[in-house]
Amino acid sequence: MQIPTKRQIRGEWASGGPVITWALIVACVAVWLVEMILRFMAPRAFAVMVNFGMVMPATMVSHPWTWLTSMFLHAPNLMHIAFNMLALFSVGPVLERMMGHWRYLAFYLISGFGGAAGLMVWARVSGDWTMAAYGASGALFGLFAALLVVFRRIGADIRSMLVWMGINFLLPFVVGGIAWQSHAGGFVTGGVLTWLLVSGVPALRNRSFTQRMMIYGTAVVAVLIVVILVCAPVF
Repeated sequence: MQIPTKRQIRGEWASGGPVITWALIVACVAVWLVEMILRFMAPRAFAVMVNFGMVMPATMVSHPWTWLTSMFLHAPNLMHIAFNMLALFSVGPVLERMMGHWRYLAFYLISGFGGAAGLMVWARVSGDWTMAAYGASGALFGLFAALLVVFRRIGADIRSMLVWMGINFLLPFVVGGIAWQSHAGGFVTGGVLTWLLVSGVPALRNRSFTQRMMIYGTAVVAVLIVVILVCAPVF
């Protein structure tokens, strides 16, 4: 595989190519490789990396960086990283071309934040504060929701997409050990943000897409922060 040159990357960027999607894939795979090396060569360092990087409702407020770091960590098995990166490669380029590079990245990160909020909400409802999660799934489900909303709006055939989403939603209940709460949080967040962007408040419909992303994205993040703080444990 040939490493792309700066000129090729600039050309892809200018033409709306999936530069951000590839960057996310490379980052996730690189972090996973570091995890694997540490797991076999420095188990204590591996444990520190995972423990301080994964997101846990019990420590989400005191360790606020974990909503972000957890999105780039994956389980020490090939299936987890491969499945998530395949999903990102399948849906990411379409949305990146529609949204634009930086708006797409913002949408991805906000969806991932929604996944962390989903964990916190479930911890408050269930009383289980011992759960923890890592992986790109929360953000990916936000991308799934975005495609669903957009394709539904333009009248595209979404049956195959619904089957794919159904499989992904059911997988945690079949395999076990998968944080479906993060999937749900990312999906709801991505769906709500997409609906706001394509419909939303009538007074803002004439604003540019960038302005709407800034306004609605900020509002969604603010709501998620409030949800997390309200649901956070008091020890």
